Amino acid sequence: MIRENIAAVETFIKEASEKRQSDMTEKVKLVAVTKNHTVSEIREAIDAGTAFIGENRIQEASEKYQQLGNTVEWHLIGHLQTNKAKQAVKIFDLIESVDSIKIAEAINKEAAKIDKVQDILVQVNLVKEQSKNGVYMEDLPALLLDIDSLEKLRLRGLMFIAPNVENLEEVRPMFNSMYKLFRKVQKMEFLNADIKYLSMGMTHDYKIAIEEGANIVRVGTAIFGPRQY
Repeated sequence: MIRENIAAVETFIKEASEKRQSDMTEKVKLVAVTKNHTVSEIREAIDAGTAFIGENRIQEASEKYQQLGNTVEWHLIGHLQTNKAKQAVKIFDLIESVDSIKIAEAINKEAAKIDKVQDILVQVNLVKEQSKNGVYMEDLPALLLDIDSLEKLRLRGLMFIAPNVENLEEVRPMFNSMYKLFRKVQKMEFLNADIKYLSMGMTHDYKIAIEEGANIVRVGTAIFGPRQY
């Protein structure tokens, strides 16, 4: 079933990419969100062509990484605490959820210890939801420039989690605003950054996110079915 689900999601991604309202040409990366799913399910997804895995929690990711290793590209999509930075840099190819200079400095420090340049995205809290992490838009430019000065971090773009609403058209303007912000960030003058990725959209809204410019989507339920708690 996982194979069929991935094929269906990839078809939807292709259709959404053809409806893009933006000038984004970058191919969409499908990140399979594997929180609370087993290693055997993940292996099934990998066998079906999944190349990118998204995990929310360090401990769970660490256990899975020990069994799967570098067979896939690992993305951290959940909030990272500074005391978990050491484990994070050992596992993840891309940390999508950086939202403060404090966590950026912690990642930089740990990456330096293993001589790794850690790719990151900065999470933006566009509509100032109290329940979500992320930097507010007015604070974003200063944070990006501070991060750019850290020699073991490489800033690759932005991440956004839209509010969970019934009428999906309500989030379209937010995705559009994020795309415009992404393009502005690409025009900023950086020393080390390579702004390439806009990660937004999950199972319920990834099609609209792609239409509005996302080139990374994070999909769990549509691939693996509902999570077993």
